[in-house]
Amino acid sequence: MKQTDKNLHEKLWSSAQQLRANSSLKLNEISEPILGLIFLKFAEVRFKRSKQEIEDEKSLIIRDSSSTRLRPLSPDDFKAKGILYVPEKATYGFLMSLPENENIGKAINEAMAEIEEYNKDLAGVLPQNYTSLVKNANENNELLLTLLKSFNQIPDDIEGDAFGGIYEYFLGQFAIAEGQNGGEFFTAQSIVKLMVEVIEPYQGRIYDPACGSGGMFVQSANFVAKHKEYGAQVMDKITIYGQEKTSSTVNIAKMNLAIHGLSGKIVQANSYYENPFDSNSKFDFVLANPPFNVSGIDKNKQIVIDPAKIQGDARFSYGLPVTQKGDITNANYLWVQLFANSLSENGRAGFVMANSAGDANHAEKEIRKKLIENNLVDVMVAVGSNMFLNVILSCTLWFFDKGKKNTNRKDKVLFINAQDIFTPVDRAHNTWTKEQIQQIADIVRRYRGEKGYEKYEDIAGLSKIATIDEIEANDYSLNPGRYIEVKEKPADDIDFEKRMKELMNEFTTLTDEAHGLESKIIKDWEEII
Repeated sequence: MKQTDKNLHEKLWSSAQQLRANSSLKLNEISEPILGLIFLKFAEVRFKRSKQEIEDEKSLIIRDSSSTRLRPLSPDDFKAKGILYVPEKATYGFLMSLPENENIGKAINEAMAEIEEYNKDLAGVLPQNYTSLVKNANENNELLLTLLKSFNQIPDDIEGDAFGGIYEYFLGQFAIAEGQNGGEFFTAQSIVKLMVEVIEPYQGRIYDPACGSGGMFVQSANFVAKHKEYGAQVMDKITIYGQEKTSSTVNIAKMNLAIHGLSGKIVQANSYYENPFDSNSKFDFVLANPPFNVSGIDKNKQIVIDPAKIQGDARFSYGLPVTQKGDITNANYLWVQLFANSLSENGRAGFVMANSAGDANHAEKEIRKKLIENNLVDVMVAVGSNMFLNVILSCTLWFFDKGKKNTNRKDKVLFINAQDIFTPVDRAHNTWTKEQIQQIADIVRRYRGEKGYEKYEDIAGLSKIATIDEIEANDYSLNPGRYIEVKEKPADDIDFEKRMKELMNEFTTLTDEAHGLESKIIKDWEEII
């Protein structure tokens, strides 16, 4: 992130915190109106820019046809370009021009309603509670004026990626403020970008059954835009399907898609029990970051995931991960199966998973064994700590490829240790640069034998291809650390600060695994007694 972008983001966030300080609304209720105002600003910027481009195109057509009449632009002209139509009274500029004694909340509500009227995909999505963010009407007006002026600092010549960056920065800040639960709707951009580079969603149906704010879809569309042929529209290449359990998060996802010029079918659903898209064998690509380690029984002994409700569900055909008492141990292997069974004949999946899932025993191990022997597991990437905005945990990226059984990769799995690959953002957060993402993705492309890439060779300390026999010998573990040898470094070649970072990553990983084992021991002990 550029320093100028960082300063702008922080300045805008500081203004947004005034709403949190002065409103009785809960944090998750504040996020929607804040993101709604950012949405309005960006909608106007894209609309104005596209309006000029469309008018220029039509002028050329008229000149070539020797006609003298220029037809007024209609909403359909913008829809054809994947651009939201913004009527005059819904523009950010119109709101900024209102007198300070005007009912600003009412005007914003009306602007949102007008945008929904002209853009049916957004019907019922945009926030329209701006008259009641603060109980006192005058204070509500003053606060909205402050926010409007603050977000008006965003320059009109800002690029789409930069605007998306502001939106995603705010999503991330809300995630941090909400603590670990915020991760359910935001995944760090660099992780999503790598996942997309590995599964390569050039064309087809993309599914995320834990879609959060829709970041997986945005990065998939960016990938398509980079690789599509001249003149093709992104939405002609991909179709988007997502589900989330809360309506507010569904709305945020739909706004996120719209702000990037995308559309899709995003619905509210509990993915454990509901299958609104009849997902089995349907999707070409699956991308997801599901909530980690959701226990079937909570600390108060209440059922969180009822095995009776999912018994016999074809999405969980490899078996339910249950204890001897019949309770769901945790949901990790429900998600893993859901992703696997959603893939079409040659489909690919990429998802984020807790490190402990790679070595989980009992019923989870049996499920993992079947997935490996069925040649679904293709690539495993170990990721270092501090890559997420709101948690310090490390994780593992899993990649399935249903078509690999028909290639020379049959009965093999590529393991990558990317824990030592990172760029510090600050003391508490790391990221991957474009170059680092390509470094990891290129290892996968060499492994697949993609055209234009050198022949794959194992890299000490970084990557190794393991056979199914080797994996069986390692108790069907999918932990990259079981297979990749650590590359020894001369003592005088060691960068102390970097080595301390590596040791901290290793310590965090071991701690995660220890906590996972501790939980299993407690559960096993409870079953015994």
